[in-house]
Amino acid sequence: QVQLVESGGGLVQPGGSLRLSCTASGLTLDTYSIGWFRQAPGKEREGVSCISRGGGFLLFVDAGRFTVSRDDAKNTVYLQMTSLKTENTALYSCAAIKSRLCTYKANSYSYWGQGTQVTVSS
Repeated sequence: QVQLVESGGGLVQPGGSLRLSCTASGLTLDTYSIGWFRQAPGKEREGVSCISRGGGFLLFVDAGRFTVSRDDAKNTVYLQMTSLKTENTALYSCAAIKSRLCTYKANSYSYWGQGTQVTVSS
C-alpha cells in the first residue's frame, strides 16, 4: 500500500522558515517525480513545486524563497520555505507521479498525502 506522509507544518511568524517533509512508503521513490501543492481556505489548490526523478526541480510559485530537495535513500522529499508570508498559509500536500518529468497538473499525480498545515501569522 502506497502512503505519502507530510510533516513539518506548524505556526510560524511572517519572515520565518519551515521545512516540510514528504516520506513515502510502498513505492520506490527514485522512480517518481514528487509535487507539492497547497490549498488555502476558500481557494483552489495550486501547484507549489515539483522535483523530478533526476533531482531537478521547478517552482511554480514563490520562486527565490522556496527550494525542493530529495533523499531517495530515505524515501523523503523536502520543501524548504523561507521568508514566509501570511498568504503562504495553506494545507500543503505532496503527490507522486511515476514519471521522469514534472508537471503542475494535479490530476496527473497518482498518489497523495493528507497534507500538513502551514499557518503564517503574527
